[in-house]
Amino acid sequence: MRIVRCDSSNGMNAHCVDAVLNAAEDISEGKLIVYPTDTVYGIGADIYNQVAVKNLFITKNRPFDMALSVAACDMAMIEKLAHVDDNAEKLIKAFLPGPLTLIMPKQPDVPDLLTAMSQKVGIRIPDHPIALEIVKKAGPIVATSANLHSKPDATTVAEAMEDFGDSISTYIDAGRSASGKPSTIVWFDNGEIEIVRQGQITIDQIEEVLRC
Repeated sequence: MRIVRCDSSNGMNAHCVDAVLNAAEDISEGKLIVYPTDTVYGIGADIYNQVAVKNLFITKNRPFDMALSVAACDMAMIEKLAHVDDNAEKLIKAFLPGPLTLIMPKQPDVPDLLTAMSQKVGIRIPDHPIALEIVKKAGPIVATSANLHSKPDATTVAEAMEDFGDSISTYIDAGRSASGKPSTIVWFDNGEIEIVRQGQITIDQIEEVLRC
């Protein structure tokens, strides 16, 4: 277990670059990391490594029938993971990177373990330089809060360490989360908008974008 402290508020300094490289290496080796996002701290793994994803479920004490979301870095990566319709594209352009997770039909190679056998997958682009750089280096990673299931979301690395201890290979400590609030989760069901979880972005903001 290692803790890497870095302040990315003024750009990606040498400490942050090293933290990203360490985290990306861990991801490639099937290990778990804790990383900062624009909402709360996340626990990450390679979404295509089913052993790592299973380990993440177990470490988080999360039921296997509760799907995990994915962090992407751009539209091209999203389209490799999901089928993006016109409404989803509008929301992506309006709110991402940012605190919005979109549930969309998944591409065939997205593992069923990750999505709890659902044919949909939740995806977002975190608005945080460290999270984005990790995804650019390692590919899409799990994006779920770094806390034991049913416990409060971690807004500091110390809180995540209380839950996970040495089961995490690398903790990236970038200070307290800026917002401390989770992302809003949206999905489209037969053309109807459903807010699965209310976060920073409101239904009014979403509906305004979709009307345009």
